[in-house]
Amino acid sequence: MSHIGVNLGFGKLHEDLTDEQMYAGELRIAELADQLGFDSLWAVEHHFDDYAMCPDNVVLLANVASRTERVQLGTGAVILPWNDPLRVAEKMIMLDILSGGRVLFGMGRGLSRMEYAPFGIPMSESRARFDEAAAMIAAALESGWIEGDGPYYPRLRTQLRPSPPRSFAGRLYCVAGSPDSVTSCARLGASLLTIVTQPVGNLMPVFTSYREQFRTLHGVAAPPIALNVNMYCHTDAEVARERSLLYVHRFFASNVRHYEFTGEHFARTEGYQRYDEIARVFREIGVEAAADAYAACALCGTPDQILRKVADIADVLGSYELTVLPSFGGMPYDQAEQSLELFAKEVMPGARELQG
Repeated sequence: MSHIGVNLGFGKLHEDLTDEQMYAGELRIAELADQLGFDSLWAVEHHFDDYAMCPDNVVLLANVASRTERVQLGTGAVILPWNDPLRVAEKMIMLDILSGGRVLFGMGRGLSRMEYAPFGIPMSESRARFDEAAAMIAAALESGWIEGDGPYYPRLRTQLRPSPPRSFAGRLYCVAGSPDSVTSCARLGASLLTIVTQPVGNLMPVFTSYREQFRTLHGVAAPPIALNVNMYCHTDAEVARERSLLYVHRFFASNVRHYEFTGEHFARTEGYQRYDEIARVFREIGVEAAADAYAACALCGTPDQILRKVADIADVLGSYELTVLPSFGGMPYDQAEQSLELFAKEVMPGARELQG
């Protein structure tokens, strides 16, 4: 792979750590990723739940910028409906200046009712809010001026200070899976960022649609698809299997609970009908079977086993970026660090050679 990154989890599923200790563990992972030669480091915005606790990933990455030297810093993602687009643009410009141009700006629209409710924002407005805000922010990051005439974020034309010192072209990402999200991503000229929850081959209709729309809109090939996937690496195959199953299942259970993936509300929520199909499957096969299927998609095993999985993805997808989540499900941080170090030493060189 030509680009391999690390995603920070901020999940508080450990039985013996305080929130502050969990943060210390995540920051050690961040520093280690830079030292080991990973290309990017990502943090996602989440609120109000142990599933993930990073309510301001821009603040977090500003701190990480001072702890690291070369790794790119990605928001994976800022959830636009929960934020004022003017403030997002200002903060991304500041972060890019503070980090010396290392920012990758990822955007998303959110999926959890437990996060939307405290903000007082109907989930049914997420698509319209995202599209309106994303266009405003993308334009502002290029011009240094922001304005909006939409129903959600009317803004007078205003100059942002400090001004963006460099273009964000090629540094925009959108978390996308539904047809509407894919269209929004292509329209913005952004890279498609997806969380791998099923075999990549099953996702090819989504990726093909994105690539076709991107070429039609911009006249050039789309950038590589960016995959985000759980990873656990160990020299002993049986240890890798046992630990990965334990922590992937814990992570998956927290995911299902946080997003209410067995609920029936998605069918009634504008813009989220696609997720009703997922919820129906989970209700039919059961959460345990769904967790087994999810675990099968993770990059877990010995270095050789993981490298074979990476090669299989490349055969199906072609060129892609890989981001691994090394700390999840309450895994002790020493195990996550050892796994990341082994991956960097034994998997990453071969994975880079597989660039499509």
